Amino acid sequence: MLLFQSEEHVDRWCNQWGQPRGEILTSGQIWGLAKMWYSDDRQEPEWRRKTVDEAEEIFSGLGLVSAFWKL
Repeated sequence: MLLFQSEEHVDRWCNQWGQPRGEILTSGQIWGLAKMWYSDDRQEPEWRRKTVDEAEEIFSGLGLVSAFWKL
């Protein structure tokens, strides 16, 4: 993950380094994803990995619906 000041900054970086433009998330989306993804305590015996459907539901709930987020 890379952090940028603006979409123009993203475009300049991509042009400078010859990289395709990836997904752009707001800080709110990043925070929401982190909270939902890492809220479970992995040390608990009943912890399990999220299913594909659960992961896609999290993405969708945050407005992350492009093909990039389809698992």
